[in-house]
Amino acid sequence: MKPLIAVFFVSILFFASCNLNDDNDNIEKEINLTEKAAQIVEADNKFGLELFQRVVDYDDKDNIMVSPLSISLALAMTYNGADGETKTAMEKTLKLHGLTTQEINESYEMLVDALKSVDEKVLLEIANAIFYRQGFIVEQDFVSTNQNYYNAEVSPLDFGNPTSVDVINNWVADKTHDKITSIIDQISPQHVMFLLNAIYFKGVWQTEFNKESTIDYPFNLENGSNQMVKMMSRLDTLDYSKNDLFRAIRLPYGKGNYSMYVFLPEHGKSVEDITGQLNNDNWKNWMANFKETNSVEIMLPKFKFKYDIKLNDVLIDMGMGVAFTGAADFTGINKAGNLNIDFVKHKTFVDVNEEGTEAAAVTIVGIELTSAGGEDEIPFIVNKPFLFAITEKDTGSILFIGKVSSPEYLED
Repeated sequence: MKPLIAVFFVSILFFASCNLNDDNDNIEKEINLTEKAAQIVEADNKFGLELFQRVVDYDDKDNIMVSPLSISLALAMTYNGADGETKTAMEKTLKLHGLTTQEINESYEMLVDALKSVDEKVLLEIANAIFYRQGFIVEQDFVSTNQNYYNAEVSPLDFGNPTSVDVINNWVADKTHDKITSIIDQISPQHVMFLLNAIYFKGVWQTEFNKESTIDYPFNLENGSNQMVKMMSRLDTLDYSKNDLFRAIRLPYGKGNYSMYVFLPEHGKSVEDITGQLNNDNWKNWMANFKETNSVEIMLPKFKFKYDIKLNDVLIDMGMGVAFTGAADFTGINKAGNLNIDFVKHKTFVDVNEEGTEAAAVTIVGIELTSAGGEDEIPFIVNKPFLFAITEKDTGSILFIGKVSSPEYLED
């Protein structure tokens, strides 16, 4: 079986440094979205869950994580330059049907603003940028829309100068606090534009794990063997859920708006069995079935890893194929057309330890000139492959989703 992949949206997840331990205000804030913004969250989650399923099928790496939010934001900026069949294909792939372009842009603006401001104990930074070839004509409406709604930095660059690669990679490193330091290696003569999203997240657990309680503990691998991992532990009262497919817990950060969900397959089940049931209806039902439960014995491995994937094949399979071909219509970027998507690359980073979680994601879309072509203790011992997701409570937005088959903790 192929390992489960953590899904991250096309963007970079970025957290700024600030005091996460200020206890002056522990009152949980609420997010109230408009009807259209709520539809955006619904669309993003549908897109992200399907993308995650397909990445799991596509990639055989043990540990995978993606940011649906990052990917969606990068593609939403690109969508503003699409027209005709290309625009329709992107709408269907991103699950945006039923919303006008204006509603999409306004809703993303509202969602991002809400996510960044809801909990000052959680650092969440989201940045967007567009770099284009110096001398290439870009439609002003395309530039203005992405600046106004996505706060995108828009800059011309001399793509013929090798230092342009460094400029783009330095932007990535800066916005992810050096957790992701590069996204491209070279710029071809056909490339005319790069659209980027970066997200950085840093959250401290509401209840931290005691470092002295972390022990070496065997973790069962998919091949039947086991490896020793650093296992964090504590006894707690928290939201817990159980069904025939999995047992799961919710670990809140900060004031409680953001949480990590950990899904542990039941005996005889696998992570692939869970991902096979991943769809928006099931996800909402699963979220609704968590109940506050006393005396849950948590044992969770520390893990830290990086992941990267080129998403072309996955997005093509999801229905966006025309955008990668000579038939693409991106006349909203340049009226002359003759543009298509060359690649969509996604990189992520995650560090889960006793204090909390740090995560980052970057998505880049490369545009090129078209060429011809009870009271008892309940054990929750995460000692086998598992699924995790980081979400926001009021919106239901999935920031990250992933699978861990072989916990790693890479030292800096």
